[in-house]
Formats: sequence, C-alpha cells, structure tokens
Amino acid sequence: MATTNASRRGPKISNDVYEAELFRLQAELVKVQQWTRQTGARIVVVFEGRDAAGKGGTIKRVSEYLSPRVVRIAALPAPTERERGQWYFQRYIAHLPAAGEIVLFDRSWYNRAGVERVMGFCTPDEYARFMRQTPVFEQMLVEDGILLRKYWFSVSDAEQLRRFRSRLDDPVRQWKLSPMDLESINRWEDYSRAKDEMMAHTDVPASPWYVVESDLKKHARLNMMSHLLSTIPYRDVPTAAVELPQRPPASGGYQRPPREQSTYVPDHVAALMGDPERDA
Repeated sequence: MATTNASRRGPKISNDVYEAELFRLQAELVKVQQWTRQTGARIVVVFEGRDAAGKGGTIKRVSEYLSPRVVRIAALPAPTERERGQWYFQRYIAHLPAAGEIVLFDRSWYNRAGVERVMGFCTPDEYARFMRQTPVFEQMLVEDGILLRKYWFSVSDAEQLRRFRSRLDDPVRQWKLSPMDLESINRWEDYSRAKDEMMAHTDVPASPWYVVESDLKKHARLNMMSHLLSTIPYRDVPTAAVELPQRPPASGGYQRPPREQSTYVPDHVAALMGDPERDA
C-alpha cells in the first residue's frame, strides 16, 4: 500500500536551527576529510533511492566545504557498449577511492537492482547473478579496509509527485525530469517490490543499508550526515598554525600594463544597478 504524504510529514525544523546544525555537521565532515588524508583511510558512501528522493541535495551539502582532491562524486552515465561487455561491477571499481580519499556514489552498482530490473534493461540471469555477487563484492571491499556506508532515501509517493510537479515550470530544475522519472510514476509498485527484494539480498551485517526518511529534505540531510559521522572512527587531526607572511615592500621596478591592453569582462552588475557606463 502506498504511503501517504501526510503520514510521513511532521513538524519542520526552523531555518535558523537547520542552518546552524548543518554548518556544525559540515565542520565535522571537514575533520573527517583531514583524518582520511592523514590516516590513508578509504571511504565509500552510496546514495540510493527513488527519483526526487533528495539524494543530490544531500550530496551537495555533504561535499560543500570539502576538497575535490580528497572527496569525489561518482555519478556515472548509462554504460557504453564496451562497458556492457565488462563484468558488471568493473566500471564502478574504477571509481573506488585510493588511500586518503572519499567517494560519494550518486547512484551506484545498485542501478541493476532498481531501474535495470524494473525497466527490463538487464536479463533475469544478469539480475540473479547481481543479487548473488553483490554481498560478496561488498564483503571484499570491507575486508580490504574500505569503510562502506549505504543509504536509501525513502520518499512517499505523494511527496515524490509533488516534487516532480514543482520541476515542471522551473527553468533550473526542469532538466531533472527525465523520461525514466516520469515512467517511475506509473511503476511505483514495481519499484517498491524491486527495493524490497534488493534489501532482502543485500542488507547484510558486513554492509547494511541505512534508510533515511526523506519527505522533509532538511531533516533527511541532517539525519544522514549525523549518522554518517557517528559511524566513522575519525578524530581531530593536529594541523600546523597558518600565518600569512608580510607582503614585501614594493621595489619600484614593476608597473602594471595599461588596462587598454587587456580585454575585460563587461560589468553586468553595473548594468543591473542602472549604471552601464560605470568603470569596472
């Protein structure tokens, strides 16, 4: 039975409390980054869930203040013809972290258990093989020392539909409405059955699933980030104090070339303020 929107919503966190707690958690994630670099840890975080469940927004907040040299987002497109001829997990393995790195998978190898299963993009044999191999594959990652965390963002049917509708006339989010998104409306129960079967096979002690209620996006972000931090054995890493050097006195031997020799970007902001002739 589909879950109603009302049954999944409660009081919303205030914006002030949300922003304060979000920043606190992001500061802790910076500590995780520093600990990862110093210790050579390897962290993989898998974000899965239905379309419009809030995965992308959470990933954005997780990575907002982190270095792209340490934290990478892996959001793979549809496989190429060559990749279709590989072992299924092969293209995902190429994105796993080296020592001192964190990888956030915006969807992952679990595509096979979701969209590929529901839309018929894989054969029954390929699907059955995936279900057998996934716990073994993840066990190998864990045994090799990778810290693997898997999050399923759970959104109700009514809330998902509300989010889809909000994108229809939004010029900066309309691109998020793909044909697969629209088809998922008609296949809600098929996706529910696929998710239940996936959980039954892959929610195992070595690599458990953590379900994030995501009808309230801000709550989902804070809950997921707080939980992730609670599962990582990080600690404060001592860092050397940084002091800005004093700028040396001008030697008098340098002169900036005339502005006319360079091509400057037009002052769009000045035009918005009603002064198109203002000098940049």
